[in-house]
Amino acid sequence: MAEQASNRIPDNSGKQNASADNSAINNPQPTPLPGLSALRDAEKIKHVLDCGAIVEAYGMLRWSSNHTFLVGVAEAEDTLQAVYKPQRGERPLWDFPEGTLCFRETAAYLISETLGWQLVPPTVLRDGPRGIGSLQFYIQAEPEINYFAFEARHAEQLMTLAAFDYVINNADRKGGHCLLDSDDHLWAIDHGIAFHSMPKLRTVIWDFAGQRVPERLLADLQRLCGLLESGESAIRFNLDKLLAEAEIAALMARTRRLLNRREYPRPGPGPNYPWPPV
Repeated sequence: MAEQASNRIPDNSGKQNASADNSAINNPQPTPLPGLSALRDAEKIKHVLDCGAIVEAYGMLRWSSNHTFLVGVAEAEDTLQAVYKPQRGERPLWDFPEGTLCFRETAAYLISETLGWQLVPPTVLRDGPRGIGSLQFYIQAEPEINYFAFEARHAEQLMTLAAFDYVINNADRKGGHCLLDSDDHLWAIDHGIAFHSMPKLRTVIWDFAGQRVPERLLADLQRLCGLLESGESAIRFNLDKLLAEAEIAALMARTRRLLNRREYPRPGPGPNYPWPPV
């Protein structure tokens, strides 16, 4: 984990409501890296997120259930925007251990990258102005464009996301959590309530229920399964620091189940859709 940089915004955690109203905090907008792409520049972005100083805060994202901040991160000449979700701003949930949502956000990115699917924007777990939290590259996307506005050309990307959500046991795949960037690439955000050891899949993406999972995705999942079962793999080492042992075991079981059945899950008897759907 990167050391906390000295040039940080002050901790106003006792004035959360005030900071939400003063969303700009009298700071100018940052200048993103020219041509910066989460798809093509992931390693550079991750380095900035890991090592950069959180130098500006633009306020809280009002539509979030938990305290979520749009911030600027600078490393040398590079500046980018990121979404910072501090652990101590997480709203307690009855079915998820307290203070674990930022770990799950980070774990989702690691699974996405290990699979080679590039679904989750670059995300790190690090210290910040309000303590440890997840820091995720901010995707520039049209807010009106979400899953419910997607077209047939996005079906292949959605098939990948549907498999991903099942594997990580995503309990909150809203339509607004699916973003398209300027390259028409699909990005998935908000994975704080995933990886539960009990079945929790709630998603708006049931388009492929009962259909066969593409062979290319099965090959990636087979590789992931082998890495998870290895006690010496990098992904297993990192997940051991983010998730409970039972949650990792359940992750492996879901991956094997999808490999064995080779078809997308169907809605079950419990709640299958998130609310609100967007």
